[in-house]
Amino acid sequence: MRRVTVLVTILALGITMIGVIFAQSPRQRAGRDGADTPRGKARQSRSVQVYVFDAQGKLVGPVESPRLVLSNAEWRKRLTPEQFKVSRGKATERPFCGTLLDNHLEGVYHCVGCKLPLFASNSKFTSGSGWPSFFQPVASENIAQAVDTTEGMARMEIHCARCGGHLGHVFEDGPAPTGLRFCVNSASLEFTPADKLATLADPAAASVTAAEAALPAGVTQTSAATDQKTTDKKTAVAVLAGGCFWCTEAVFEQLAGVKSVESGYAGGDQNTANYYTVSSGQTGHAEAIRIEYDPEQISFEKLLDIFFETHDPTQLNRQGNDVGPQYRSAVFYADAQQKAAAEKKLKDLTDAKKFRRRIVTTLEPLAEFYPAEQYHQDYAMLHPDQPYIQAHTYPKVCKVREKYAADVKPEEGK
Repeated sequence: MRRVTVLVTILALGITMIGVIFAQSPRQRAGRDGADTPRGKARQSRSVQVYVFDAQGKLVGPVESPRLVLSNAEWRKRLTPEQFKVSRGKATERPFCGTLLDNHLEGVYHCVGCKLPLFASNSKFTSGSGWPSFFQPVASENIAQAVDTTEGMARMEIHCARCGGHLGHVFEDGPAPTGLRFCVNSASLEFTPADKLATLADPAAASVTAAEAALPAGVTQTSAATDQKTTDKKTAVAVLAGGCFWCTEAVFEQLAGVKSVESGYAGGDQNTANYYTVSSGQTGHAEAIRIEYDPEQISFEKLLDIFFETHDPTQLNRQGNDVGPQYRSAVFYADAQQKAAAEKKLKDLTDAKKFRRRIVTTLEPLAEFYPAEQYHQDYAMLHPDQPYIQAHTYPKVCKVREKYAADVKPEEGK
């Protein structure tokens, strides 16, 4: 009888694990550490591609960084008993007892084992679970995942991508914009205030600095890429901001005549053009998209029509639950013609009383566009089952396909 009970228990556990794995979103499935996944292959290598801080306290990357592999004896010398028990032994600290649970200072939470930046204070929220909770990491590359069945159930464990230190687990019951809750042990983390981020300068960041130094004076990697993209005389560029760039990017990528759409930042300077800093709302940047298009196939005016159809231009410094000047409605005009077209569009919408409330879209001269981190690019396409994407992006995409069917690429409208 005992043997039968054991077999039934093992079978039930196996079915549970399989069910959880196949119920996971593509985002979670892609994050598993199987040997056949990109992350699994990277795990077998001696280095990882991660985001780190440079000497100016700016998050840069992805850069190649060597994995940190130590013996248990070496880890014990580096960590406190509690830190070793949790980060290397995969123990769980008691709820509501962690030293970082009630920390509300601005800054970055990094790995206790190798100081890799993991979470920013602006993604921390009160979940009531008893452990520090975050709705997203500073970079998806910095967090690795693996299925954990140690408690008789299948959960998704998260650990440091560079040293393998156990952090906690991730669940799909978090707030917008990701719908995720990264539940992390305080003992696995250390905290550095926002004004001390330069102390986390990583040697791997030197490769980014060296690449910038190799460019001609006055030219950055961003501007060099921009100049290269605009050399085609048949190509024009539009930069628009209408809330979260995950949504706006997906809307315009499907249009005929649009060659590429890139998420990024506009309105501020290069030193603050990174997601962590922009999210503070103090940089002048807006989350924007750079649309490269063929004006013979689609006009700037048509892009404006679709832009104003797919966001609320009457909301000041916000779009729905995304609040802050970084989510403002703005047209960044590149020349007098674009400015005139945008002014006419605003006048036409106002005269037609298209919206019940006053339009607050700003017209701002385009000084420079800075591409966002790689993990933001093509986000909706890569994470179609992500709750935020399903709730906010898909309705906009479908609206365009219905109202502007003639302007949608044939393969996109199917």
